[in-house]
Amino acid sequence: MDELILAKGLTKYFNTAKGSRAALNNIDLSIVKGRITGLVGADGAGKTTLMRLITGLMPLTSGNLTVAGEKLDDTLSNAQQVQSVISYLPQKFGLYEDLTVAENIELYAGINNVDKKIFKSRYTRLLAMTSLTPFADRLAGKLSGGMKQKLGLACTLIKMPEILLLDEPSIGVDPLSRRELWQLIKDLVQKENLTVMVSTAYLEEAYLCDKLYVLDHGKIIGQGRPMELSNVLAKIFPTLDNYGNIAKKTNIKPLIVVHDLVKKFGDFTAVSHTSFEVYAGEIFGLLGPNGAGKTTTFRMLCGLLPVTSGELSVAGMDMKNATIAAKAKIGYVAQKFSLYENLTVYENMYFFGGIYGMYGNELDCRIAEVLAEFSLTDKSNYTAGKLPAGYKQRLQLATALLHKPQVLFLDEPTSGIDPVARLGFWRILQSLAKSGVTIIITTHFMEEAEYCSRFMIQDGGKMLVIGTPLELRTSYNMPTASMNDIFLKIVDDARR
Repeated sequence: MDELILAKGLTKYFNTAKGSRAALNNIDLSIVKGRITGLVGADGAGKTTLMRLITGLMPLTSGNLTVAGEKLDDTLSNAQQVQSVISYLPQKFGLYEDLTVAENIELYAGINNVDKKIFKSRYTRLLAMTSLTPFADRLAGKLSGGMKQKLGLACTLIKMPEILLLDEPSIGVDPLSRRELWQLIKDLVQKENLTVMVSTAYLEEAYLCDKLYVLDHGKIIGQGRPMELSNVLAKIFPTLDNYGNIAKKTNIKPLIVVHDLVKKFGDFTAVSHTSFEVYAGEIFGLLGPNGAGKTTTFRMLCGLLPVTSGELSVAGMDMKNATIAAKAKIGYVAQKFSLYENLTVYENMYFFGGIYGMYGNELDCRIAEVLAEFSLTDKSNYTAGKLPAGYKQRLQLATALLHKPQVLFLDEPTSGIDPVARLGFWRILQSLAKSGVTIIITTHFMEEAEYCSRFMIQDGGKMLVIGTPLELRTSYNMPTASMNDIFLKIVDDARR
């Protein structure tokens, strides 16, 4: 077999205030040409460090690493030769949002010194492969999450490398866009004989790889074909029991009522005549591909966006006329970290407690209570911006719950955190729901739909289905299918 990447005893240490720390420890791996090799593991497992070593962006500490016949060491003397055959798409790829799709690709072609004649044919082909041809003149900042990832991929491929490294390319991308992205990757491997290394936070994507390396605290704890690693993968991608439909509709009035809800932006209808109810203690999911209308629906429910027509009440308050009073009963956690990064954990909570009208002994006691509940007491003096992603989300959730809201709105709260941290987050949500808090959540992780009492799937501004996971499996006669497969079937059927 043609080994393009070969590592023996690869080790990388970082110096920290507490001493030297091993990010990778004695790693052996072999990446074969024309295959998709996956990296999975929790945050801090060493996935990104490994990719950066392979790209020659940082020196190794010890061991041997050969990439495309070039040996990399602590001097990085061969880094330029390696980088000439590699393209790397990091988690936060540097698109220029005020440039168009075409201008971004042209810019990266220039950076990589792509010949103008070669660029012309390659550019046309890449636009067609990524389905971006109709959007060539659109600003990158106006693209959906899935389209941005496709554009990032097009920019990295403009030089047509031998090796493509993708660091969690589908985080925050809806299931339809993920499917398109992976089909594109597989086509490149088959048609261009491209070699791909990809890290992923999705179990279904791990099973699309030809070979997997499972990392934990800088060490390989499993390697082989995905089907051979089911026991190891179960530790990396743990699951909870289904939450179940705990609301008893016969005796409980709905806490949230949406009737014939419409939202228009000029001539464009973002949400079209949607109706549903949510009951106290439910975890209610809003699911859908990018552009489905779920974010617009979510923002109207929170009182962040005015309603065009229809009825909308939250906790007995009409959101069209009493949004300020209603917001006192609402907690909100944004997708992106929205607290003050230069303040400590305690300072953030004290500040937002004041916004909620809390002060003195009441606020001090409540902060202490919430810090303990979310295992943040020992982190109270940490600067918020330096917390790991999972702790940041815990802090956002704790802050949103300071004033004991009846309804908690969560906008993709687990995007960007590893599967183990997601599991811990969902345990907290289930505990909150059992205590009577009503939770409205958006997510692109379809396995999280399993943990909802009920969920609604939207597309094109219209509600397609609503129900429990069991109801949908029964309705579509797919008793053993994953929720990801059911979601794709529902949306595909609606678009036919």
